[in-house]
Amino acid sequence: MRETVIVLDFGGQYNQLIARRVREQNVYCEILPFSTVIEIIKEKKPIGLIFTGGPKSVYAPGAPRAEDMIYALGVPILGICYGSQLIGMRYGGKVERSHSGQYGKTDISYRNTHPLFTGMDEKSVCWMSHMDAVSAAPDGFEVLASTDTCPVAAFGRDGSRLYGVQFHPEVMHTQNGTQILKNFLYNICGAKGDWTMANYATTAVKELCQKIGGKKVLLALSGGVDSSVAAALLSRAAGENLTCIFVDHGLLRKNEGDEVEAVFAGEPGMKFIRVNAQKRFLDKLAGVSEPEAKRKIIGEEFIRVFEAEAKKIGHVDFLAQGTIYPDVIESGKGDAALIKSHHNVGGLPDHVDFDEIIEPLRDLFKDEVRALGEELGLPHSLVWRQPFPGPGLAIRVIGDITEEKLAILREADFIFRDEIAKAGLNEHIWQYFAVLTGMRSVGVMGDERTYDYTIALRGVTSVDGMTADWARIPHDVLEKISNRIINEVKHVNRIVYDITSKPPATIEWE
Repeated sequence: MRETVIVLDFGGQYNQLIARRVREQNVYCEILPFSTVIEIIKEKKPIGLIFTGGPKSVYAPGAPRAEDMIYALGVPILGICYGSQLIGMRYGGKVERSHSGQYGKTDISYRNTHPLFTGMDEKSVCWMSHMDAVSAAPDGFEVLASTDTCPVAAFGRDGSRLYGVQFHPEVMHTQNGTQILKNFLYNICGAKGDWTMANYATTAVKELCQKIGGKKVLLALSGGVDSSVAAALLSRAAGENLTCIFVDHGLLRKNEGDEVEAVFAGEPGMKFIRVNAQKRFLDKLAGVSEPEAKRKIIGEEFIRVFEAEAKKIGHVDFLAQGTIYPDVIESGKGDAALIKSHHNVGGLPDHVDFDEIIEPLRDLFKDEVRALGEELGLPHSLVWRQPFPGPGLAIRVIGDITEEKLAILREADFIFRDEIAKAGLNEHIWQYFAVLTGMRSVGVMGDERTYDYTIALRGVTSVDGMTADWARIPHDVLEKISNRIINEVKHVNRIVYDITSKPPATIEWE
């Protein structure tokens, strides 16, 4: 049985990120709700447990707690933020509310002779995000790290292998945070690190085979990274029982529909159907300006098209989608706040004509999806294609959608992508695209006054899409892009470049 670390979820925003960091260290990890009964945890025979952060106070009525028996398992436990407070309170330590809380980067001092902090500088920087904190460690526990305002930033008891850190080692802002998690896994839990993406692929295929059996699966194939990797994974589990439906909704980039068909239609053993539904989608979107309304309409129409196609090929048991974890978070599933609905998560209608929905990539971040795609043997050019949203250009045209606006945006976006590729920047910028803003402004072209659209260019660097920074595209490249768009695309007379990070902005404009 493979070694497993269990992350007990207490409702924090970074919980999936913790699991991702563990998996990056070649240790298999599962996330379970904090309320998971002890028998289920015992069955998985974990080599370690991680208690996550959470939004509650440990003293609040109904505050989430793990089963008390979990501490008797004899398994190493690392509590993070709220998780550390639970351990502190459980063993008689003091947890108090700060007057102003503590958020952001904070200077910290570690006892770097301890196995949890081996290989760390004695003084470093960590990321805090809390109101409550352990102000006095329980009897028998040692203080292992401190800050000016948090005297018990980390504590532990080696005999019981119980540890708590008030900060968040899983976020990039904590210097050497990954080293702390690695130390916990290897120095405290004794991990061997035998889990790899190859093992993940094998396990995922096995689980999908068990779930699908001999039933039929219909996959929503957009041709993007996520749905393509999902197709490769499902084809190994479902074989000829998998049918891939590519819906050309008229909201794709220039030549994209033909390119997708060229890649997948010739794949041996893959049933590929292209549905040209441009008019259907554009008719439904006519006059609609509100972003969430656009997403809901597109989600609804996607499902209805799939239902219609399913009826043509006979009964279909499962609808498969390339949903990934950032989609789930931003769509407000679980305790996360709604940021925007994704057509394949929050944008789904209440009723769909399938027995069940399968989302084989739901727990993976974008970089993990790419690694899985490479493992499954997909072409490098496809695996490393930049992300493209399911609603397509509908959310890159600000305001109502018309065929004329889509044509303008397609040409501008094509020029942007073409010049980025020519400059050799296409694999260095995580995502880059053009937006047709709803703004018109006065210009002068050929000694004549114009009153035309403004195109916004957006380029970001990121690892997983959860956070992003604006890409520093060289000025000469931006100048060439601007000149080409102005000269080659009608009805555009102004180009701007978006220099906003995520947060506070999202990557897409809508």
